[in-house]
Amino acid sequence: MGANTSSKALPFDGNEEVTFDHFEILRAIGKGSFGKVCVVQKNDTKKMYAMKYMNKQKCVERNEVRNVFKELQIMQGLEHPFLVNLWYSFQDEEDMFMVVDLLLGGDLRYHLQQNVRFQEGTVKLFICELVLALDYLQSRHIIHRDIKPDNILLDEHGHVHITDFNIATVLTKEAQVTTIAGTKPYMAPEMFNSTKPIGYSFAVDWWSLGITAYELLRARRPYHIRSNTSTNEIAHVFKTAAVVYPAAWSKEMVMLIKKLLETNPDKRFSQLKDIQDFPYLSDVNWNAVLQKRIMPEFIPTKGRLNCDPTFELEEMILESKPLHKKKKRLAKKEKDTSKSNSSQACHLQKHLEMLQREFIVFNREKVIHQHNEIQQHGALAKCRAMHKDGQNNNL
Repeated sequence: MGANTSSKALPFDGNEEVTFDHFEILRAIGKGSFGKVCVVQKNDTKKMYAMKYMNKQKCVERNEVRNVFKELQIMQGLEHPFLVNLWYSFQDEEDMFMVVDLLLGGDLRYHLQQNVRFQEGTVKLFICELVLALDYLQSRHIIHRDIKPDNILLDEHGHVHITDFNIATVLTKEAQVTTIAGTKPYMAPEMFNSTKPIGYSFAVDWWSLGITAYELLRARRPYHIRSNTSTNEIAHVFKTAAVVYPAAWSKEMVMLIKKLLETNPDKRFSQLKDIQDFPYLSDVNWNAVLQKRIMPEFIPTKGRLNCDPTFELEEMILESKPLHKKKKRLAKKEKDTSKSNSSQACHLQKHLEMLQREFIVFNREKVIHQHNEIQQHGALAKCRAMHKDGQNNNL
Protein backbone atom coordinates (compact mmCIF):
# COMPACT_ATOMS: atom_id res chain seq x y z
CA MET A 1 0.00 0.00 0.00
CA GLY A 2 1.58 3.32 -1.07
CA ALA A 3 0.51 6.92 -0.73
CA ASN A 4 -3.14 7.63 -1.40
CA THR A 5 -2.41 9.96 -4.30
CA SER A 6 -3.88 8.23 -7.32
CA SER A 7 -7.62 7.80 -6.86
CA LYS A 8 -9.26 10.03 -4.30
CA ALA A 9 -12.92 9.85 -5.29
CA LEU A 10 -13.94 7.61 -2.41
CA PRO A 11 -17.46 6.56 -1.36
CA PHE A 12 -18.78 9.21 0.98
CA ASP A 13 -21.84 9.87 3.09
CA GLY A 14 -22.33 13.64 3.02
CA ASN A 15 -23.47 13.70 6.65
CA GLU A 16 -20.60 11.61 8.02
CA GLU A 17 -18.40 13.18 10.68
CA VAL A 18 -15.11 11.34 10.74
CA THR A 19 -13.88 10.55 14.25
CA PHE A 20 -11.34 8.33 15.99
CA ASP A 21 -13.94 5.52 15.99
CA HIS A 22 -13.80 5.34 12.18
CA PHE A 23 -10.25 3.94 12.26
CA GLU A 24 -8.52 0.76 13.38
CA ILE A 25 -5.12 1.35 14.98
CA LEU A 26 -2.50 -0.99 13.47
CA ARG A 27 0.93 0.03 14.81
CA ALA A 28 3.17 2.93 15.86
CA ILE A 29 5.72 4.14 13.29
CA GLY A 30 7.16 7.41 14.57
CA LYS A 31 7.31 10.17 17.14
CA GLY A 32 8.51 13.74 17.52
CA SER A 33 8.15 16.77 19.75
CA PHE A 34 4.63 17.22 18.33
CA GLY A 35 3.33 13.78 19.28
CA LYS A 36 3.26 10.35 17.65
CA VAL A 37 2.40 8.70 14.35
CA CYS A 38 0.70 5.35 13.79
CA VAL A 39 -0.64 3.34 10.86
CA VAL A 40 -4.45 3.18 10.73
CA GLN A 41 -7.09 1.65 8.49
CA LYS A 42 -10.40 3.38 7.81
CA ASN A 43 -13.17 0.95 8.66
CA ASP A 44 -15.49 1.64 5.69
CA THR A 45 -13.06 2.00 2.77
CA LYS A 46 -10.26 -0.21 4.22
CA LYS A 47 -7.77 2.41 3.03
CA MET A 48 -4.56 2.78 5.02
CA TYR A 49 -3.33 6.11 6.36
CA ALA A 50 -0.82 7.54 8.80
CA MET A 51 -2.41 9.16 11.85
CA LYS A 52 -0.50 11.90 13.67
CA TYR A 53 -1.85 12.63 17.14
CA MET A 54 -0.96 15.29 19.71
CA ASN A 55 -1.95 15.38 23.38
CA LYS A 56 -4.01 18.53 23.94
CA GLN A 57 -2.86 19.10 27.50
CA LYS A 58 0.82 18.85 26.50
CA CYS A 59 0.23 21.25 23.59
CA VAL A 60 -1.29 23.81 25.98
CA GLU A 61 1.49 23.35 28.57
CA ARG A 62 4.24 23.72 25.92
CA ASN A 63 2.50 26.66 24.24
CA GLU A 64 2.33 24.77 20.91
CA VAL A 65 -1.38 25.30 20.17
CA ARG A 66 -0.75 28.11 17.67
CA ASN A 67 1.69 25.92 15.72
CA VAL A 68 -0.82 23.07 15.55
CA PHE A 69 -3.57 25.37 14.24
CA LYS A 70 -1.18 26.96 11.76
CA GLU A 71 -0.07 23.56 10.46
CA LEU A 72 -3.69 22.48 10.02
CA GLN A 73 -4.64 25.70 8.23
CA ILE A 74 -1.71 25.31 5.84
CA MET A 75 -2.19 21.59 5.16
CA GLN A 76 -5.94 21.70 4.50
CA GLY A 77 -5.29 23.97 1.50
CA LEU A 78 -2.60 21.76 -0.07
CA GLU A 79 -2.63 18.80 -2.43
CA HIS A 80 0.37 17.73 -4.49
CA PRO A 81 1.95 14.44 -5.67
CA PHE A 82 5.18 15.15 -3.74
CA LEU A 83 3.65 16.24 -0.43
CA VAL A 84 2.20 14.14 2.39
CA ASN A 85 -1.42 15.29 2.01
CA LEU A 86 -3.92 15.80 4.83
CA TRP A 87 -7.15 13.79 4.65
CA TYR A 88 -8.89 14.41 7.97
CA SER A 89 -8.47 16.36 11.19
CA PHE A 90 -10.60 15.87 14.31
CA GLN A 91 -10.26 15.69 18.09
CA ASP A 92 -11.52 14.04 21.24
CA GLU A 93 -11.12 15.20 24.83
CA GLU A 94 -7.50 13.98 25.05
CA ASP A 95 -5.92 14.37 21.61
CA MET A 96 -5.92 16.20 18.30
CA PHE A 97 -5.62 14.02 15.20
CA MET A 98 -4.33 14.56 11.66
CA VAL A 99 -4.84 11.70 9.19
CA VAL A 100 -2.47 11.87 6.19
CA ASP A 101 -1.17 9.81 3.26
CA LEU A 102 0.65 6.66 4.37
CA LEU A 103 4.13 6.34 2.87
CA LEU A 104 5.60 2.89 3.37
CA GLY A 105 9.10 3.62 2.06
CA GLY A 106 10.38 5.29 5.25
CA ASP A 107 12.10 8.66 5.56
CA LEU A 108 15.48 9.45 4.04
CA ARG A 109 17.09 9.73 7.50
CA TYR A 110 16.15 6.10 8.19
CA HIS A 111 17.81 4.98 4.95
CA LEU A 112 20.96 7.01 5.68
CA GLN A 113 21.11 5.32 9.09
CA GLN A 114 20.78 1.95 7.31
CA ASN A 115 23.97 2.92 5.41
CA VAL A 116 22.20 3.29 2.06
CA ARG A 117 24.47 5.10 -0.40
CA PHE A 118 22.28 6.98 -2.84
CA GLN A 119 23.58 7.09 -6.41
CA GLU A 120 23.74 10.36 -8.35
CA GLY A 121 20.84 9.40 -10.65
CA THR A 122 18.63 8.78 -7.62
CA VAL A 123 19.51 12.11 -6.02
CA LYS A 124 19.01 13.90 -9.35
CA LEU A 125 15.41 12.57 -9.52
CA PHE A 126 14.85 13.42 -5.82
CA ILE A 127 15.91 17.01 -6.57
CA CYS A 128 13.53 17.21 -9.56
CA GLU A 129 10.58 15.92 -7.53
CA LEU A 130 11.37 18.12 -4.52
CA VAL A 131 11.72 21.32 -6.56
CA LEU A 132 8.27 20.67 -8.06
CA ALA A 133 6.91 20.45 -4.51
CA LEU A 134 8.80 23.60 -3.44
CA ASP A 135 7.54 25.45 -6.52
CA TYR A 136 3.97 24.46 -5.57
CA LEU A 137 4.48 25.66 -1.98
CA GLN A 138 5.97 28.89 -3.31
CA SER A 139 2.85 29.42 -5.46
CA ARG A 140 0.87 29.20 -2.21
CA HIS A 141 3.29 31.65 -0.49
CA ILE A 142 4.47 28.93 1.94
CA ILE A 143 8.00 28.57 3.33
CA HIS A 144 8.42 25.07 4.81
CA ARG A 145 11.52 25.99 6.89
CA ASP A 146 12.41 22.39 7.82
CA ILE A 147 13.46 20.56 4.65
CA LYS A 148 15.80 17.73 5.74
CA PRO A 149 16.08 13.93 5.27
CA ASP A 150 13.86 13.32 8.34
CA ASN A 151 10.97 15.21 6.68
CA ILE A 152 11.20 13.54 3.27
CA LEU A 153 9.29 10.27 3.02
CA LEU A 154 9.43 7.68 0.25
CA ASP A 155 6.43 5.84 -1.14
CA GLU A 156 6.72 2.16 -2.05
CA HIS A 157 8.05 3.03 -5.54
CA GLY A 158 10.77 5.38 -4.22
CA HIS A 159 9.17 8.78 -4.98
CA VAL A 160 9.71 11.56 -2.40
CA HIS A 161 7.07 13.38 -0.35
CA ILE A 162 7.61 16.37 1.95
CA THR A 163 6.02 16.11 5.39
CA ASP A 164 5.81 18.05 8.68
CA PHE A 165 4.50 21.60 8.27
CA ASN A 166 4.84 22.21 12.02
CA ILE A 167 7.03 25.32 11.61
CA ALA A 168 5.97 26.32 8.08
CA THR A 169 4.93 29.93 7.58
CA VAL A 170 3.00 31.96 5.02
CA LEU A 171 4.85 34.87 3.41
CA THR A 172 2.70 37.98 3.00
CA LYS A 173 3.36 41.40 1.47
CA GLU A 174 2.45 43.05 4.75
CA ALA A 175 4.95 41.32 7.06
CA GLN A 176 8.50 40.07 6.65
CA VAL A 177 9.55 36.68 8.01
CA THR A 178 12.42 37.15 10.45
CA THR A 179 11.93 34.40 13.06
CA ILE A 180 14.80 31.97 13.47
CA ALA A 181 13.12 28.60 12.92
CA GLY A 182 14.25 25.22 11.64
CA THR A 183 16.97 22.64 12.24
CA LYS A 184 20.33 24.43 12.51
CA PRO A 185 22.45 22.19 10.22
CA TYR A 186 19.93 22.78 7.39
CA MET A 187 19.18 26.46 7.96
CA ALA A 188 20.30 29.06 5.41
CA PRO A 189 22.88 31.75 6.31
CA GLU A 190 20.35 34.60 5.99
CA MET A 191 18.22 33.08 8.77
CA PHE A 192 21.01 33.85 11.21
CA ASN A 193 21.04 37.47 10.06
CA SER A 194 17.28 37.80 10.41
CA THR A 195 17.51 40.69 12.89
CA LYS A 196 18.22 42.85 9.84
CA PRO A 197 15.06 44.35 8.32
CA ILE A 198 15.50 42.37 5.06
CA GLY A 199 14.24 39.11 6.63
CA TYR A 200 14.29 35.98 4.47
CA SER A 201 12.15 34.28 1.83
CA PHE A 202 11.56 31.04 -0.11
CA ALA A 203 15.27 30.68 -0.87
CA VAL A 204 15.85 29.21 2.62
CA ASP A 205 14.07 25.99 1.55
CA TRP A 206 16.29 25.68 -1.52
CA TRP A 207 19.41 26.00 0.66
CA SER A 208 18.04 23.15 2.84
CA LEU A 209 17.49 21.12 -0.33
CA GLY A 210 21.15 21.67 -1.26
CA ILE A 211 22.34 20.49 2.18
CA THR A 212 20.04 17.46 1.93
CA ALA A 213 21.23 16.53 -1.58
CA TYR A 214 24.88 16.77 -0.47
CA GLU A 215 24.18 14.60 2.59
CA LEU A 216 22.37 11.94 0.54
CA LEU A 217 25.35 11.67 -1.82
CA ARG A 218 28.08 11.73 0.82
CA ALA A 219 26.33 10.50 4.02
CA ARG A 220 27.55 13.64 5.79
CA ARG A 221 26.67 17.32 5.61
CA PRO A 222 28.85 19.96 3.91
CA TYR A 223 29.24 22.14 7.03
CA HIS A 224 30.19 21.08 10.56
CA ILE A 225 27.10 22.52 12.24
CA ARG A 226 25.18 20.78 15.00
CA SER A 227 21.89 21.56 16.73
CA ASN A 228 23.81 22.93 19.74
CA THR A 229 26.18 25.13 17.67
CA SER A 230 25.75 28.77 18.66
CA THR A 231 24.44 31.36 16.20
CA ASN A 232 27.77 33.24 16.25
CA GLU A 233 29.73 30.05 15.52
CA ILE A 234 27.41 29.23 12.62
CA ALA A 235 27.86 32.71 11.11
CA HIS A 236 31.65 32.20 11.41
CA VAL A 237 31.45 28.78 9.70
CA PHE A 238 29.63 30.25 6.69
CA LYS A 239 32.26 32.99 6.34
CA THR A 240 35.33 30.74 6.67
CA ALA A 241 34.53 27.11 5.76
CA ALA A 242 35.05 25.76 2.25
CA VAL A 243 32.72 22.99 1.09
CA VAL A 244 34.55 19.88 -0.16
CA TYR A 245 33.11 18.15 -3.24
CA PRO A 246 34.38 14.58 -3.86
CA ALA A 247 36.19 14.03 -7.16
CA ALA A 248 33.89 11.09 -7.98
CA TRP A 249 30.87 13.39 -8.33
CA SER A 250 30.02 14.65 -11.81
CA LYS A 251 30.91 18.28 -12.51
CA GLU A 252 27.25 18.95 -13.34
CA MET A 253 26.00 17.70 -9.96
CA VAL A 254 28.67 19.72 -8.16
CA MET A 255 27.64 22.87 -10.05
CA LEU A 256 23.96 22.26 -9.22
CA ILE A 257 24.63 21.81 -5.49
CA LYS A 258 26.88 24.90 -5.52
CA LYS A 259 23.98 26.89 -6.99
CA LEU A 260 21.72 25.66 -4.17
CA LEU A 261 24.40 26.34 -1.53
CA GLU A 262 25.03 29.91 -2.66
CA THR A 263 25.31 31.94 0.56
CA ASN A 264 23.82 35.01 -1.11
CA PRO A 265 20.07 34.29 -1.40
CA ASP A 266 19.74 36.68 -4.35
CA LYS A 267 22.18 34.56 -6.37
CA ARG A 268 20.96 31.16 -5.13
CA PHE A 269 18.80 28.87 -7.24
CA SER A 270 15.39 29.40 -5.67
CA GLN A 271 12.86 29.02 -8.48
CA LEU A 272 11.76 26.11 -10.64
CA LYS A 273 12.87 28.03 -13.76
CA ASP A 274 16.46 28.18 -12.38
CA ILE A 275 16.51 24.39 -12.17
CA GLN A 276 14.75 23.76 -15.50
CA ASP A 277 17.16 26.06 -17.36
CA PHE A 278 20.24 24.41 -15.83
CA PRO A 279 22.08 22.34 -18.52
CA TYR A 280 22.41 19.27 -16.24
CA LEU A 281 18.60 19.01 -16.12
CA SER A 282 17.80 20.13 -19.69
CA ASP A 283 16.88 16.56 -20.70
CA VAL A 284 14.29 16.13 -17.91
CA ASN A 285 10.68 15.53 -18.95
CA TRP A 286 9.04 17.58 -16.21
CA ASN A 287 5.49 16.40 -16.96
CA ALA A 288 6.67 12.80 -16.63
CA VAL A 289 8.34 13.65 -13.30
CA LEU A 290 5.14 15.28 -12.00
CA GLN A 291 3.08 12.26 -13.05
CA LYS A 292 5.60 9.88 -11.39
CA ARG A 293 6.34 8.20 -14.72
CA ILE A 294 10.12 8.39 -14.15
CA MET A 295 10.95 5.30 -12.11
CA PRO A 296 13.43 5.84 -9.24
CA GLU A 297 16.62 3.76 -9.16
CA PHE A 298 16.30 3.27 -5.39
CA ILE A 299 13.21 1.31 -4.35
CA PRO A 300 12.60 0.75 -0.61
CA THR A 301 12.31 -2.82 0.66
CA LYS A 302 8.78 -4.06 0.03
CA GLY A 303 6.71 -5.85 2.63
CA ARG A 304 8.03 -3.75 5.53
CA LEU A 305 7.43 -0.30 6.99
CA ASN A 306 11.05 0.88 6.68
CA CYS A 307 11.04 2.50 10.11
CA ASP A 308 12.57 1.95 13.52
CA PRO A 309 10.74 -1.00 15.20
CA THR A 310 11.34 0.46 18.67
CA PHE A 311 8.45 2.93 18.14
CA GLU A 312 5.99 0.04 18.37
CA LEU A 313 7.76 -1.47 21.38
CA GLU A 314 7.72 1.88 23.20
CA GLU A 315 4.01 2.27 22.53
CA MET A 316 3.30 -1.20 23.89
CA ILE A 317 5.64 -1.18 26.90
CA LEU A 318 6.40 2.42 27.97
CA GLU A 319 3.37 4.46 26.92
CA SER A 320 1.09 5.17 29.89
CA LYS A 321 -1.86 6.01 27.61
CA PRO A 322 -1.52 3.76 24.53
CA LEU A 323 -3.73 4.76 21.61
CA HIS A 324 -5.24 1.32 21.07
CA LYS A 325 -6.71 1.45 24.61
CA LYS A 326 -8.15 4.95 24.21
CA LYS A 327 -11.82 3.94 23.80
CA LYS A 328 -11.83 1.90 27.03
CA ARG A 329 -9.88 4.62 28.86
CA LEU A 330 -12.26 7.43 27.85
CA ALA A 331 -15.29 5.35 28.80
CA LYS A 332 -13.76 4.71 32.25
CA LYS A 333 -12.73 8.37 32.61
CA GLU A 334 -16.33 9.47 31.98
CA LYS A 335 -17.45 7.20 34.83
CA ASP A 336 -14.75 8.32 37.26
CA THR A 337 -14.75 12.05 36.49
CA SER A 338 -14.27 14.18 39.57
CA LYS A 339 -14.04 17.99 39.47
CA SER A 340 -10.81 19.63 40.56
CA ASN A 341 -11.05 23.00 42.33
CA SER A 342 -7.44 24.07 41.89
CA SER A 343 -6.99 27.35 39.97
CA GLN A 344 -4.27 25.73 37.83
CA ALA A 345 -6.64 22.94 36.78
CA CYS A 346 -9.36 25.51 36.01
CA HIS A 347 -6.91 27.57 33.93
CA LEU A 348 -5.86 24.46 31.97
CA GLN A 349 -9.50 23.45 31.53
CA LYS A 350 -10.28 26.87 30.00
CA HIS A 351 -7.50 26.40 27.45
CA LEU A 352 -8.69 22.89 26.63
CA GLU A 353 -12.24 24.19 26.14
CA MET A 354 -10.86 26.88 23.82
CA LEU A 355 -9.11 24.12 21.83
CA GLN A 356 -12.39 22.22 21.67
CA ARG A 357 -14.13 25.24 20.15
CA GLU A 358 -11.44 26.40 17.74
CA PHE A 359 -9.92 23.14 16.50
CA ILE A 360 -10.05 22.93 12.70
CA VAL A 361 -12.08 19.95 11.50
CA PHE A 362 -11.16 18.88 7.98
CA ASN A 363 -12.45 16.12 5.72
CA ARG A 364 -10.94 15.82 2.23
CA GLU A 365 -13.57 13.24 1.26
CA LYS A 366 -16.23 15.89 1.85
CA VAL A 367 -14.28 18.43 -0.24
CA ILE A 368 -13.97 15.91 -3.09
CA HIS A 369 -17.64 14.98 -2.79
CA GLN A 370 -18.69 18.65 -2.99
CA HIS A 371 -16.30 19.26 -5.89
CA ASN A 372 -17.76 16.28 -7.80
CA GLU A 373 -21.30 17.53 -7.13
CA ILE A 374 -20.39 20.99 -8.49
CA GLN A 375 -18.82 19.39 -11.58
CA GLN A 376 -21.85 17.17 -12.14
CA HIS A 377 -24.17 20.15 -11.66
CA GLY A 378 -22.09 22.15 -14.17
CA ALA A 379 -22.14 19.31 -16.70
CA LEU A 380 -25.91 18.92 -16.28
CA ALA A 381 -26.45 22.66 -16.78
CA LYS A 382 -24.25 22.53 -19.88
CA CYS A 383 -26.23 19.58 -21.29
CA ARG A 384 -29.50 21.42 -20.63
CA ALA A 385 -28.19 24.55 -22.36
CA MET A 386 -27.03 22.51 -25.36
CA HIS A 387 -30.39 20.75 -25.49
CA LYS A 388 -32.18 24.12 -25.33
CA ASP A 389 -29.96 25.52 -28.12
CA GLY A 390 -30.76 22.44 -30.20
CA GLN A 391 -34.48 23.00 -29.73
CA ASN A 392 -34.11 26.68 -30.71
CA ASN A 393 -32.17 25.70 -33.83
CA ASN A 394 -34.90 23.23 -34.80
CA LEU A 395 -37.41 26.05 -34.55
